[in-house]
Parts: sequence; C-alpha cells; structure tokens
Amino acid sequence: MFHNKTILVTGGTGSWGHELVKQLVDKQPKEIRVFSRNESSQVAMKREFDQYKTLKFIIGDIKEKDALIEATKNVDFVFHLAALKHVPVCEDQPLEAMKTNVIGTQNVIDAAILNDVEKVIYISTDKAANPSNFYGFTKAMGERLIIHANVLKSNTTFVCVRGGNVLGTNGSVIHVFKNHIEEKGKIGITDMRMTRFFLTIQDAIKLLFKATYESKGGEIFVMKMPTCKIVDLAKVLIEDSGKENVDIEVLGIRPGEKLHELLFSDYESQSTVYFDHEYFVILPAITVDGLQEYYASFKPVDLENYNSGENLMSRQELKTLLQKGGFIS
Repeated sequence: MFHNKTILVTGGTGSWGHELVKQLVDKQPKEIRVFSRNESSQVAMKREFDQYKTLKFIIGDIKEKDALIEATKNVDFVFHLAALKHVPVCEDQPLEAMKTNVIGTQNVIDAAILNDVEKVIYISTDKAANPSNFYGFTKAMGERLIIHANVLKSNTTFVCVRGGNVLGTNGSVIHVFKNHIEEKGKIGITDMRMTRFFLTIQDAIKLLFKATYESKGGEIFVMKMPTCKIVDLAKVLIEDSGKENVDIEVLGIRPGEKLHELLFSDYESQSTVYFDHEYFVILPAITVDGLQEYYASFKPVDLENYNSGENLMSRQELKTLLQKGGFIS
C-alpha cells in the first residue's frame, strides 16, 4: 500500500511518529515528510535515519494552515499525530490546546482535501471517550471533525484510531516513576485505585496500519489492550530497581483525571462492533455513505463499555509486558 507513495507524518518526531517512520521506511515509500515544530528533535532524528534518503524534515506547526497546505502537496497518506497531549498542560492552557488539537486538526482536513490526499489517519486517545478533562474534550472534537470530513465533497477518506497509554513514550509514567525511584526514593500516585490501558509502541503502530489498510472511512478503530492498576506498575518498577524502602505516596487526583479510562463509552457501545479478535470498530452517529451497510454483518458488542478497571493484569503479567518492552530486566 505504501510502496512508492508519499506520506506526511504530523508530529513526526514524537514517540509514535518515530516508531511509525521506523516501520514505514521498510515499506519502500517514495517520500516520508516528517512535519513538526521541534527543531532539535528533527536534527537528532535526521542523524539517526541518515541512511534513508526518502525522509524529508519540515519545520512547521499545524496551527498554520498555509504551512500544512504546502507540506501536503502530492501526498498520498497523512498520519496526523501532532497534538498537545499532557492533561495538566491542557487544563492550564485550554486555548492553546484548542488551537492545536481542534483548529490544527481542521487545518489538516482542509489541506488534505485541497491536495486530494488519498487517506488521513487521525490518532486519538481513550480520554476522548466520555471526556472529563480539556485534553479529552479537544481530542473528542478532533474525532468528530475527522469523521464529519467523510461527508464533505472530496476524494479523501478520513479514519480515527483510539489508543490507551503507550509504554515508554516521552514523559510517560514509566519514566517518571523510574526517575523518582532513583532520585527521590519514593513514588507519587494520585489514587491507589487508579487503572489505565497500556500498549507497546509496536502495537500502537500496528493499530495505525490496521486502520489504514482496512478502514472504509468515518469509523474509529479500537484495539483490545491490557489494563493494570497504576500502583501495581509502581510496585513492579520498585522491585526491578532493587532499591529498598521506596515509599508510595498518595497525592490526590488531579483536575480532570479519572480513576478509570474508557476506550468506548456506554453511549458508543450501542454503535460498536467486533471487527475481529483484536479490534473493535465504533461507527459514527452521522450517516457516511456505505459505511453502515458495510458493517451491517459485523457482530455488535455485548459490552456496556470498555473500561480500564476490568480484566486487570496480574503483577506477573505486567512484569512480562514491561520486559517485552525493554523497560525492566
């Protein structure tokens, strides 16, 4: 599918973007355009991928539509990863979050349609399902814009993927916990009951490719993924560190933070189907030509919602997952 194609990756120097580019280069595309506003990350990534002549690095911000229009010329696929992603940052600066995550997404849509892009894949988050914080609200709005783009008069197909926390990404809880074990001898947890969905970065990119290859346009792809208690994650990392007397301190839930995340809500479960043994597909409330008919034979889910507080991994299963990701020995 990607052979001899031109691909644009917004936010391409982030953790998802880095792994996506790493896997895309082996698929023999004509060109991969890495679009981001982080100059130092671009320089470092350019050095790392120096042997691949198909990469082109573009400094730009998705808030600037003209820059996106230029970057999208003659592009076949757009992977839209760029976003403000940290919950406290978006709570503190909601206007900036809206400009990047909502207006920026509409700019991607407009640029893609103008340049007759074949398909746009938008990366969303579990926090967009029944959102409780501003980050979640902006990503939910981004999803709605992407889905609605399929009813516009264009040749471009738009699809969403919704994932949980990716192990080991920039600023992730694993790095924070390991740093605090080493430097402070204690870990801060907001609530001992808190749970989260986790997946490896390799599985995250697998989800992107699945949606790219098999989507019709207008749906949201969701991967079935493991869940764990955050306190169990902390205990596994403490055990692996070999340090004794590491305390776990309860800090209290931060503004907008949930005890448990959802990958689809009670409302969305009414229009969610089993795609296969690994994936769900959430169908939109609006009518997208041919989409409901295509999924008519797929089995509706028999779940009220998809909640991180259920089917939790044991501490041993969590340890195995972290070993697989290379985060513990």
